[in-house]
Amino acid sequence: MTLAHRVRRTAVLLAASAFVAVASQAVAQEISEAHLKAARATLNAVKATESYDLLLPAAAQMLKQELIQQNPDLTDLITSTVDEKALALASRRADLEREAALVYARTYSEAELTAIATFYASEAGKKLLSQGPIVAREVTRAADIWQRGIQRDLATEVGKQIEQVVAAQVKADKAISDAAAPAPQDGEAAAAPEGEAPVLQGLDNPIQ
Repeated sequence: MTLAHRVRRTAVLLAASAFVAVASQAVAQEISEAHLKAARATLNAVKATESYDLLLPAAAQMLKQELIQQNPDLTDLITSTVDEKALALASRRADLEREAALVYARTYSEAELTAIATFYASEAGKKLLSQGPIVAREVTRAADIWQRGIQRDLATEVGKQIEQVVAAQVKADKAISDAAAPAPQDGEAAAAPEGEAPVLQGLDNPIQ
């Protein structure tokens, strides 16, 4: 297999595994330039596409590694060629911004976009973006602790309630039995007391 064939084959495999195509449908109604501008401002404020900045460099690095592994004698040529072609494709980053802006513009009104961008451009909005993931992790941890406490207390309260009901039923059955039994004759020993109410199993060691 020639190097050119290998390059094409590797590029196809990388594209299939690493890229998710962004399909663009025609906008049903015309979106004004002001609306799109507000959408772009919102994209920048919320850093909606920032994570994709490394996509092309990562793809180029993967391609280099794959080709150099197969053709170590062409390392310099492969490196320079991949860098050159990747740089030529860098301008297509704007395509993603345009598509993302259209998505935002179709979803939010111009006024809504302006409000969103204004908030996220403020100090509070910037802090929400930077600290949001940390806060989300802490909330998740707190929810886990809360859930374990709920499970433990539920098991404890259910166990207490059921044991109380069973004990009351046993006591009532004993009273009925005693009332129905004939009185002991002189010299006869009184019947031995019946056992206490059973303890409900499975809830004496609630979830920790």
